[in-house]
Amino acid sequence: MTITAVDVVDVRFPTSRSLDGSDAMNPDPDYSAAYVVLHADDGFEGHGFTFTIGRGNDLCCAAIETLSEYVVGADVHGPADLGDLYRRLTHDSQIRWLGPEKGVMHLAAAALVNAAWDLASRRAGLPLWKYLSSLTPEEVVACVDWRYLSDALTPEGALAILRAAEPGKAERVAEVEREGYPAYTTSPGWLGYDDEKVVRLAREAVAQGYQQIKLKVGADLEDDRRRFAAARAAVGPGIRIAVDANQRWDVDQAVAWVEALAEFDPWWIEEPTSPDDVLGHAAIRKRLAPIKVATGEHVHNRVMFKQLLQAGAIDFLQMDAARVAGVNENLAILLLAKHFGVPVCPHAGGVGLCELVCHLSMFDYTSVSATMDDRVIEYVDHLHEHFTAPTVIADGRYTAPTAPGFSAEMKRESLQRFAYPNGPEWRELA
Repeated sequence: MTITAVDVVDVRFPTSRSLDGSDAMNPDPDYSAAYVVLHADDGFEGHGFTFTIGRGNDLCCAAIETLSEYVVGADVHGPADLGDLYRRLTHDSQIRWLGPEKGVMHLAAAALVNAAWDLASRRAGLPLWKYLSSLTPEEVVACVDWRYLSDALTPEGALAILRAAEPGKAERVAEVEREGYPAYTTSPGWLGYDDEKVVRLAREAVAQGYQQIKLKVGADLEDDRRRFAAARAAVGPGIRIAVDANQRWDVDQAVAWVEALAEFDPWWIEEPTSPDDVLGHAAIRKRLAPIKVATGEHVHNRVMFKQLLQAGAIDFLQMDAARVAGVNENLAILLLAKHFGVPVCPHAGGVGLCELVCHLSMFDYTSVSATMDDRVIEYVDHLHEHFTAPTVIADGRYTAPTAPGFSAEMKRESLQRFAYPNGPEWRELA
């Protein structure tokens, strides 16, 4: 049961036309996926992707093609095989020189690693979150690359975390199947939306059961104050409103800007400065307390997350399903977050990120953190119709996926229509 071929497709959606996804740093995103299909000789397929916002998606596709030689001929029947594959994709010395463990090559590794986990969980007949929950603590720990982490968390410490979560796991699995997982929505808050649309969508979100929404900020302070005031008036004081600057500010500017928004009671400030600036995040958190700080969607590997946690730089860790090198690296990040007592509130939206990341949060609840306190998964209501097992939200909560796999498979007609640059959608725009 080996992988015999890898298909790669450059898929792009022209979301810049409607300003969906617009923010202070990224005003015109075309949500895109460097999409991969693994073909195995037993008839199974594994689907995965990494997310970009348009230009550069071709670079990710080329990087996936380069890494495919490490995948063809491999077996990914179980967690030990998946751990070996992850290490092969991230340890090649000449390719690692391009990173190391960051950038385009790491995004490419994410697509392939996630596709391999999709394949393995399809073979097991389980959705990924439930497949991960079925693994023993020893199997989970063996999937992680512990290099550079042992000063913060050792494999033995991780085993203790996972073993401590074993009691009650079956009950938590049943609870997730019954009740799902809390969500919040960014759909009302894109920076390109006018005030009327922000207010209308904010009210709709509350009516749909969301207890938290998010607004994009950072382009113009007076515009942010006006939009935030309108959103707060629309939803009332009992709904959490997070704000997201998408890396727009220097440290002092971040502090001053958020202080100017403080009267509207922001729940957190997300990506207030460069995602690489650990000490900058720590300074912002200290100066803005009790307003909380969140980051993670552009944090490029487990080592950076380790440093953010060690420095006490964040109140919420926003892991991304396809920014780091897929499931294996995210297992390490979940364990680090539990060790440091920081809630994980994943980044989602984009193309298929909602479909992916709910699996990781549900596994976190069943098998790592064993709590949902202050934990929510981002939800953005775009592009789900292109997936064969799309995310379902009910009363402001993610419904637990039931289809085998990682929920990563896109419909064939969508892949054909939005293939770049020769798909019908892009030929019509040319």
